[in-house]
Amino acid sequence: MTDQKNGPFGLNRTRIFLLAMGALVLLITVSMMMGGLGSYNALKEAAQANSPNAVQPAGN
Repeated sequence: MTDQKNGPFGLNRTRIFLLAMGALVLLITVSMMMGGLGSYNALKEAAQANSPNAVQPAGN
């Protein structure tokens, strides 16, 4: 007898796949709530800008 019953919460190939897909959906949801890649690129470009703005006045 090589078949062992793991009970109702045992992991099999289908449950592992569903857990992985759930983690992927969670990752995408959190990423979109944080603004996605478009906001990240805008933030990166703003940080690299050399022109002064209202927060960072030009020095003499």
